[in-house]
Amino acid sequence: MRRWKDPSAQSRRTALRTVLLGVPSIAAGALVLLTGCKPAGPNYNRPAYQAPAAYKEVGASSVAPPPNPNGGSWQSASPSDGMLRGNWWEIYHDAHLNDLEGRVTTQNPSLRSAFENYLAARDQIAAARSLFYPTLTAGPSFAHQKLSSNRPFATAGGTTNYNDLLLTGQASWEPDFFGRIRRTVEAARATAQATAADQASVDLALHAQMATAYFELRGLDAQTRLLQSTVTNLEGQLQLTQRLLDGGVATAVDVAQAQTQLETVRAQLVDVGEARAQYEHAIGTLANYDLSAFSIPPSPLDLPLPQVPTGVPSQLLERRPDIAAAERLTDTANAQIGIAITAFYPNISLGGAGGFESTHGGTWIQGPSSLWSLGAQATELLFDAGQRHAITSQARHLYDAQADSYRNTVLLAFQDVEDQLSNLRVLEQEATVEQRAVGAAQQSFDLSNQRYKGGVTSYLEVLTAEATLLQNQRAVIDLQTRQFTSSVSLVRALGGGWDTTQLPH
Repeated sequence: MRRWKDPSAQSRRTALRTVLLGVPSIAAGALVLLTGCKPAGPNYNRPAYQAPAAYKEVGASSVAPPPNPNGGSWQSASPSDGMLRGNWWEIYHDAHLNDLEGRVTTQNPSLRSAFENYLAARDQIAAARSLFYPTLTAGPSFAHQKLSSNRPFATAGGTTNYNDLLLTGQASWEPDFFGRIRRTVEAARATAQATAADQASVDLALHAQMATAYFELRGLDAQTRLLQSTVTNLEGQLQLTQRLLDGGVATAVDVAQAQTQLETVRAQLVDVGEARAQYEHAIGTLANYDLSAFSIPPSPLDLPLPQVPTGVPSQLLERRPDIAAAERLTDTANAQIGIAITAFYPNISLGGAGGFESTHGGTWIQGPSSLWSLGAQATELLFDAGQRHAITSQARHLYDAQADSYRNTVLLAFQDVEDQLSNLRVLEQEATVEQRAVGAAQQSFDLSNQRYKGGVTSYLEVLTAEATLLQNQRAVIDLQTRQFTSSVSLVRALGGGWDTTQLPH
């Protein structure tokens, strides 16, 4: 430890400048040196994946394929070209759905939890970046000491009672010569981006759940309207059958059959009401409403089914948040290889300390009381029984595993899209056939009803025709509901209105 001897004011100022500026000057020089050094480990490249040129299942009229390519080949497109943007649910043009979806965005606790997880991951980037800079500590200390007069080598008349006043600061820094800190920041940034993509996945799933539950509820409202109309008709038929019985034309069996059919449809109406209540509860929970005061007025599903633009398959890699999360985690795994490799290099650290020390307060902050020190240290691990090699090999295997996981996520995403496209195509075909079945069943019922009123046939024929008609009418409503929910599933499979440009940088 070196002490200053010059008691002048100029000497004191020189001492302070040396203490305060010495270590930062060395740090600045080292930073300049580090800017030209490549960090250890491989630089990241996204795992390759060749997307198909077009989707296979695009036969439904509710699916809008991309326009024909110019020059016979697809051109590079931005993630938003020919795709949904922003609030994707607005394509259904339902104001009530828009309000519910907006409340999911602002009030759903699962979405807020995902956002807090992202903020925590973002803070980890700042924590990693702090390692680029020196750590500084400072503080005063005071001690009063009494030494033994019988201690070894004690001198007669020597001081045994004295104060020790210290005001010191320390600085330590580990320059990132080999890239450990840079790779750590890289890993933290990629992890934060993956967490942001996870948040987008939660957001997409919650809004898709809301839309699905909402259309299921409106489909049940359409079922309720049909059943209520059927109940009214059956009540009229029961009255007619009772009059025919009183006139000696019908039998008591006809009346019993009419009563049975009426009560059966009433029971179906109650069953639909129970299912509707459950969907209403699900919607209220997703939107974070007080369920005891929440209700949705009846609104049968009379909307036209909108077209969903698919874009080209290569855009799916930029639109699906789960794909983006898997790709960002691959970047994290790659950075971990570099972190593991830096263990083979020496640890180099710089340190310095400075301050004032005195036995009296009056001479404490003076030039002769100043002290300082500067130093550097380098350590190299010579033998670890293969631990570093094993950790590095482990990091490489984990990277390969994550890269394969990314490719598998992409494969499953394309399967998801093709499944939903196929569902819409098949449901549209089935709905067309079912509409023809309803027309035939309506004609059969009308003829049977006329025959019964004319006394040509029994009431059983009317009941059979009416049950068939009701079954087919309910099937049409069910198919319409399934088309809407499959449309929502296709939007979810395509990534909604999200793309990778929304990832934080």
